[in-house]
Amino acid sequence: MGHARYTYRLRVSSAARAALVAEWDRCRWIWNECVAKSRAVHLRNRATGQKAACGPAQLDRMLTEARARTPWLRGGSSVPQQQIIRDFGRSRAKAHKDIRGRLPMARRAGMPGHKKKRDALASLNYTQRGFRLKDGRLHLAGGIVVTVVWSRELPAEPSSVRVYQDSLGHWYASFVVPAQAQPLPETGRAVGVDWGVKETATTTSDDHDLPHAGHGRKAQTKLTRYDRMMARRRPRKGQPASKGYREVRRLRAKAYKKAARQRQDTGRKWAKKVVRDHDAVAVEDFRPKFLARTTMARKAADAAIGATRTALIEMGRKHGRDIRLVHPAYTTMDCAHCGARAKHALPLGERTYTCTACRTVSPRDKNSARVMLVRAGLNPAGADGARPPGALLQEAA
Repeated sequence: MGHARYTYRLRVSSAARAALVAEWDRCRWIWNECVAKSRAVHLRNRATGQKAACGPAQLDRMLTEARARTPWLRGGSSVPQQQIIRDFGRSRAKAHKDIRGRLPMARRAGMPGHKKKRDALASLNYTQRGFRLKDGRLHLAGGIVVTVVWSRELPAEPSSVRVYQDSLGHWYASFVVPAQAQPLPETGRAVGVDWGVKETATTTSDDHDLPHAGHGRKAQTKLTRYDRMMARRRPRKGQPASKGYREVRRLRAKAYKKAARQRQDTGRKWAKKVVRDHDAVAVEDFRPKFLARTTMARKAADAAIGATRTALIEMGRKHGRDIRLVHPAYTTMDCAHCGARAKHALPLGERTYTCTACRTVSPRDKNSARVMLVRAGLNPAGADGARPPGALLQEAA
């Protein structure tokens, strides 16, 4: 079934914190060396016309040579240092695939950037040979021991762990364990889900709609106050930040994180309710990335559509439900009752859908949610108790 992550808060002593920061400094140096090496090879290939690659094997050889001649680097564990090279390879492959041709010439090969000490947060990955659990404590390679706050039990033996620090300075451990299916009793019902901004999720069942919570909007007053305080206390270029500036920056990060956790909690609780009450879910395969270029960018970001969609898909797979992704093209133009398609797209301000063929009138988002069911090949009768026309079912098949 794959793997799942279980994240726990860590209680870190001053000695363990210093050791983790030192380990991260070594890994960050290795990352930056990988960036420099990859860019040098890319520029040389462009000048000579060759196609020599700077792959994981070459970077592993570089790490071995660097550890042999540098006592500071050799003083840390090789496990997180090797894993940072693997992370760099995956990041470079993803960047090369997603943003080819959109960056300046120096980074057009799909290479990630440097990790600066003042900006990059610590993140250390350990494979199974680099950590162990003993007496409720996490023992990391290099003699680092931290206390785990066990808010829940691990369902299985972890295969790896990622120790990281958030923007507030808190440390966490994220364990990777084999995912275990937790089937729920069958209900004989199906539901369609349409994403939006006015309401985060509109479904074919009125009881399962997800209204826009507006957690970010509620925190905006406090965030604006912190922004003004930071602007007044901002240090001059080259000068260290004052204690007051650092304190306000911490409070600002705390407010942001609270809103993010509220969005996550709201999305997961809603996803669990939908999955518990339905055997099959037709979900709009919506990519909200384009909304960042519209006037709805702030509200769309506050709705956290992408995170809620991911939570619904993961929750459905965890509990053995049938999750079907539906392409969003023309979902606002098709009629869920007769299958006719409108000649023109509806403007966002028009919230009522009127079919020109069968004259059916329904809320725009509700109609789109029913279209999800039809396109997924599910019977909408499980959601609203009405069997759709046979012609529409034949079209969906």
